[in-house]
Amino acid sequence: MKTTIVRTRRLDLVPLAVAHADEMARVLADSTLHTFIGGAPLTAPELRARYERLTAGSPDPAVVWCNWVLRLRAEARLTGTVQATVTDDGRTAEIAWIVGTPWQGRGLAREAAEALVALLVDRGVHTVVAHVHPDHTASAAVARASGLTPTDEEQDGEVRWELRR
Repeated sequence: MKTTIVRTRRLDLVPLAVAHADEMARVLADSTLHTFIGGAPLTAPELRARYERLTAGSPDPAVVWCNWVLRLRAEARLTGTVQATVTDDGRTAEIAWIVGTPWQGRGLAREAAEALVALLVDRGVHTVVAHVHPDHTASAAVARASGLTPTDEEQDGEVRWELRR
């Protein structure tokens, strides 16, 4: 699954490569992207090192890291990422998404997350989970559009959203 290219109406979800780091560092450079998730934008070298770790795969053989960059075909450029951490013998996946500030408000996160959830379900995942800050209404809308519903559970100040098949 982690090598699958997913095509949506406007996007190609392309498996993450270290070579994406320079362009993605520019996409993710806005510090407001970290309002709800914490931290600060990574430099290109820091992002390259992170992508090297991610593309090498999880050190735990029971965990599969799947990461894609979002290529907006109309602009021929990267605009964000989606990711899934697959566990429980492929039955559970925790997902996340981020879209660079200049491309927000166009439904790209929703489009990418919906495609990711569809891929996961098609590949046999039974439970899809996302953690969303309670004040992050845009991410809550993406989770809801992707078929997830909020639970009463919180982890590190974020609400657990789930889709159970």
